[in-house]
Amino acid sequence: MNVVMSLHYLPGVDWLTVAHNSPKCLLEGHENYQKHSMRNRCLIAGPNGIQRLSIPLVKGKNQQTPIREVRIANDEPWQREHWRSIKTAYGNAPYFEHYADELGRFYEKKTTFLFDFNLELQAWLFGKMGLKPAIELTESFATPTATLSDLRGFLHLWDFKLFQPAPYVQVFQDRHGFLPRLSGIDLLMCCGKQSVEILEKSWVAA
Repeated sequence: MNVVMSLHYLPGVDWLTVAHNSPKCLLEGHENYQKHSMRNRCLIAGPNGIQRLSIPLVKGKNQQTPIREVRIANDEPWQREHWRSIKTAYGNAPYFEHYADELGRFYEKKTTFLFDFNLELQAWLFGKMGLKPAIELTESFATPTATLSDLRGFLHLWDFKLFQPAPYVQVFQDRHGFLPRLSGIDLLMCCGKQSVEILEKSWVAA
């Protein structure tokens, strides 16, 4: 089944599983921004458990704003805070040293639009994990069909029952147990190039 999804900030293992394993994945570039979604937030696991990182947005009617026009509030020190949280969470992960320099550069520059920032991070994740999904941006707002499943409204794609999370060793697993709903950077920092194996094991769609 082909799918259409919204573009998330540092997308989760669930999002990456769908993107990697679906015959075709459309990224919705013509929707309006939705509050309380993963479009500007992600989940990581730190010493005290799950931590939500949220990108602040320029105030205004974001709910009715076309997604490509949503602006990041770069007058706030969110980049420094996010990168500090990522280093605290994954500084001792097996592959942190392999990817830290490149990932850190995303938090040294200021990008105006949320969609552009998310798209760059997504492409970086694909490259480091060795993923080559059949993915493309929509040319207009996508209409679901019998062959196109709409996943744009799901906060967590785990709820869509397309897969079952395959466990892997996480940094603070001895404290919190295995946490399945985290950003793909958790998987990358813990598993490196073997991330693709986890994404394929998690996929259970017929």
